[in-house]
Amino acid sequence: MNNTNVAVSKPSNDVDKDWWRGAVIYQIYPRSYQDSNGDGIGDLPGIVSRLPYIASLGVDAIWISPFFKSPMKDFGYDVSDYCDVDPMFGSLADFDELVATAHKLGVKVIIDQVLSHTADTHEWFVESRASRVNEKSDWYVWSDPKPDGTPPNNWLSIFGGSAWQWDSRREQYYLHNFLASQPDLNFHNPDVQDALLDVCRFWLDRGVDGFRLDTINFYFADKKLRDNPALTLEERNGSIAPSVNPYNHQRHLYSKNQPENIAFLERFRALLDEYPAATSVGEVGDAQLGLELMGEYTMGTKRVHMCYSFEFLSAEKLDANRLASIFSRLAEVGQDGWACWALTNHDIQRHTTRWSLDDQGRRVYALMMMCLRGSVCLYQGEELGLPEADIKFDELQDPYGVEFWPEFKGRDGCRTPMVWEANNKHGGFTDAKPWLPVSDEHKALSVDAQEKQNDSLLHYYRKVIEFRQQNPVLIKGAQSNPVVTGAVVSFTRELNGRRMFCAFNLGDTESVVSLPEGSWQMVAKDLGACNNQQDNNVVLTANQALIAMQV
Repeated sequence: MNNTNVAVSKPSNDVDKDWWRGAVIYQIYPRSYQDSNGDGIGDLPGIVSRLPYIASLGVDAIWISPFFKSPMKDFGYDVSDYCDVDPMFGSLADFDELVATAHKLGVKVIIDQVLSHTADTHEWFVESRASRVNEKSDWYVWSDPKPDGTPPNNWLSIFGGSAWQWDSRREQYYLHNFLASQPDLNFHNPDVQDALLDVCRFWLDRGVDGFRLDTINFYFADKKLRDNPALTLEERNGSIAPSVNPYNHQRHLYSKNQPENIAFLERFRALLDEYPAATSVGEVGDAQLGLELMGEYTMGTKRVHMCYSFEFLSAEKLDANRLASIFSRLAEVGQDGWACWALTNHDIQRHTTRWSLDDQGRRVYALMMMCLRGSVCLYQGEELGLPEADIKFDELQDPYGVEFWPEFKGRDGCRTPMVWEANNKHGGFTDAKPWLPVSDEHKALSVDAQEKQNDSLLHYYRKVIEFRQQNPVLIKGAQSNPVVTGAVVSFTRELNGRRMFCAFNLGDTESVVSLPEGSWQMVAKDLGACNNQQDNNVVLTANQALIAMQV
């Protein structure tokens, strides 16, 4: 572990400790954002050079996917040193410059923390696997084989096959919920928890404003290592894994989602509360219990601040009925918590492709996201309307895609480089061969091309983010239960006596929506919202919104 110390002043107590409520967070996948040194891979100085662009979007914060030292078998989500920057991305000094520059521009910095597992090259695991009797022998989840030599239970890895890997040094199996090179830490050991909290303190002292917690519900495994029960064929729908993955065949009752996680999250939150402006957003990876865990993990003021689950990231289109059912369920299990919504990220096929959206469809979903209660994560290129890139098999980098090709092509299609210049061979991302190819289709949607078009999607995203920022009712206001009328979903937001009515036609034909009783003034005309009020019944065309303020 790199123990470089820096003198960074903690935030003063007069900052808004609730800035994260309703915040718009822009996710950066550092390998693919901007290459500054000509090696074909994005890096921290590259991000620094693009921070003015990010600030121009009007977002509150950036979330940077892992940039720590790593063998890169899972592209940074396999950490070999939590407290240092991988040379491919730069140095700690580069990170300090990134934080300082972002803060000068009014943008907060959230970094990924992959606490559930490490790389097998991490010094903790190297020591742990050396013998059954050393200081770190119990820092990972180890188990003897069954009498016949097979793994201790039936748990499966998300990346395919058994979640157990034989180790000849200890003559035991170790648990890995992901790649075999990503051994799972043993959170039942308090020394492991202490070490990970020290890691978080290292980055908080360095000036970060919070953490995105990877696979937050995977931290603990059942102490008894009991077998997971099977799912029926009908129950397998909606899994977080592709349909061809046997991971879908189990209810992961014992390999994740353990009750002991709550106590650790409370320890984690107590650390963050020492830093008045620090926040956290957890990724809940579970198809059956996503909203329940979101509610449980964000309940009150002693756990994580916000969570996002996979409801909006599903292959099933987010139509009016689905949106209403999600919020109805969340009202039951998470009314006291706080959601962070995302339509796409570095692991999921881009929603433009996933839901076959045209330009108007992309706009109505962008506006709707800015009107929902909760915080919002945008993924790089979303503001450009980038579709999923088509990656050939011999160009694949993602081990997940290699394993399940061709039925599942992996995550590379959403991880291709950001496109800055339409007439540049590699989209302005790099002067060298990029680590993933730049799509010609993407170059036509580049930043410089859209900056020149007054009606481009990029400018639209700036406008909808500004609309949210100018209306506090959308940031921290209460939200009524959504109502469905045909293909239209509607709800009201309310804060300090101000009420806003929001309706979205998510269908492909026109539909009628009725304004609530009272006097209303239509707003957001420049965002494509309907402005043709004849009476309380308003006709919305396909993929059109209605936003009205009570007067």
